Parts: sequence; C-alpha cells; structure tokens
Amino acid sequence: MKQITAYIQPFMADKVTDALRDAGIHGMTLLPCRGFGRLTAEPGHHFEENADPLGIVSKTKLEIVCADADKDTIVAAIREHAHTGRHGDGKIFVSTIDEAQDIRTGAKDRDAV
Repeated sequence: MKQITAYIQPFMADKVTDALRDAGIHGMTLLPCRGFGRLTAEPGHHFEENADPLGIVSKTKLEIVCADADKDTIVAAIREHAHTGRHGDGKIFVSTIDEAQDIRTGAKDRDAV
C-alpha cells in the first residue's frame, strides 16, 4: 500500500477532488494548512498569493492511502488537475504503508482501506 500526500493550492482542491472521485478513489483526507517552500522573500520577488512577510501561504493537504496498483493513476490525476503552471502549485509525496487496520471492524491492510 502507498500513502500519497499532496500540498496544493486551496482554490484547486475542488477540481482535484472531483477528478479523484471520477478516477474511483474511495477516500481521502483534506486539511487546510500553511507553510512555505523553496521560494524566499528575495528583494524584488513577488509572492503570487497573500503571504505574510516570511512567505508563509495557505495550502490544502491531501492524504490518500491506496493499493500500489492505484498509485500512478492517483498521482497523475493530482498533477493534472492541480497544475496552474505558476510557482506554488505544490508537491506530491509517496510513501510506503506497512500496515493498516480498521478500528471498527478490525479489517487489516487492503481490506481496511
């Protein structure tokens, strides 16, 4: 199993969520968050979003746990539908999940997702 974590522009969250539903994704978590990436407040640099003086901006964090076979489809959907071509479009990280358990049913691994 894989965990896909993506940080995207908040205004792109509905578009990405719709695309993932269309791709058959069964569940995800969306969280509002704030942070900054590689861009810094260099002289003459203009942040494209409303940011504080340190360059901290609002993002939406997506978390999805999926079967290994679904990873490429999910990553492609996020990349395609979160892309604006501007700085700050976001990042996608993929990690391996060693174990999953459903609290209510006790189902494990793939059956828990």
